[in-house]
Amino acid sequence: MRRLSVLVAVAGLAFSACAVAEQPAGFWNTPTIEGYGKIHYLPNAAYKPDPKQTYKIVFALTQAAKSPDQVNPALDRVARTVNLYVAAGVPLKHLKFVAVASGAATQLVLDDAHYQAAFKTANPNLPLIEKLRKAGVDVAVCAQAVAEHDFQYEWVDKHVTLALSALTTVTTLEHQGYDLMAL
Repeated sequence: MRRLSVLVAVAGLAFSACAVAEQPAGFWNTPTIEGYGKIHYLPNAAYKPDPKQTYKIVFALTQAAKSPDQVNPALDRVARTVNLYVAAGVPLKHLKFVAVASGAATQLVLDDAHYQAAFKTANPNLPLIEKLRKAGVDVAVCAQAVAEHDFQYEWVDKHVTLALSALTTVTTLEHQGYDLMAL
């Protein structure tokens, strides 16, 4: 039985490797947040968002990237969400998104000088934060997490909102009709 499980797993990996290799150019794209949050849009898919509605989402970012030189994957998923909604026809003005970093994700909001001092590399999240801001996404950080990590509030990048806490941000926004998406 174990051998059958291993064979099925190997076959599945081989199939997925072949499927990835056969994707045509342009299969993945980043229509709104250029270079981030890649999507493959399916125009006839089920459960597409209604372009006439306004979508209010608070994203709770709590995990760090695998390596300090990589964009935080949760922040990239915020970009993916923007790309998916806009590709489905929802105007940016109908997206009310807030991404709040806390816990292990706190470091993603440091300005470049302090990020480089801590991690010996440029902050790869800053270009994405700036693009999200231009698209109307409020990127915030938990002030309690900043203090817990022994960061100074002045070290937070100028494109990031300093929130009282992630706890109060999430609950306050939920009371205002935002849906929570934990990443």
